[in-house]
Amino acid sequence: MNESWLRTGVDGITRCWWCGDDPLYVAYHDDEWGRRVIDDTRLFEKLCLEGFQAGLSWLTILRKRENFRLAFDDFDVEKVAAYGPREIERLVADAGIVRHRGKIESTINNARRAIELITDEGTLGAYVSRYAGGEPHRMTGTDMPIASTSQQSVALSKDLKRRGWSFVGPTTMYAFMQAMGLVNDHIDGCSARPACEPAAG
Repeated sequence: MNESWLRTGVDGITRCWWCGDDPLYVAYHDDEWGRRVIDDTRLFEKLCLEGFQAGLSWLTILRKRENFRLAFDDFDVEKVAAYGPREIERLVADAGIVRHRGKIESTINNARRAIELITDEGTLGAYVSRYAGGEPHRMTGTDMPIASTSQQSVALSKDLKRRGWSFVGPTTMYAFMQAMGLVNDHIDGCSARPACEPAAG
């Protein structure tokens, strides 16, 4: 194992290198990343925020997450799907979020598509869980850099695009799968990895 892909914090806990020492990022790494999410509202939020993250750092999005939740009615799918031109202009003017018109309009479109998907599949959770599978990852220093796509993320991206979703490319969907627990990419030796093992199988 390449120890450079792990770091031990001042609290004595060994973690993946990428969360550094930022308290918000460390808490996200320890308590959220890689842990299974099944609630449809939180899954929709994660799908949207991964889309907003494209071209930016995740820490930037994480620092704005509460602003995003406030701006987008806590990512209530029905409410976001009902947004029109007035809401779009409000969001474009909101300095607390990423003011990218294309991504904002995509979020509204994806809310409408999510309602259709839930009608077809029952829940977002049931739908995305179909893309779990394959051999559980065992991330070590020899696996670096961490993969940015997988067969499952390519398939998920392709199906969502077929259903009319946008900003759901294979790399974005792989990041989503990492975040919500379909993939366990905590490095071997990271203190958070064991708690995420059941989610990755």
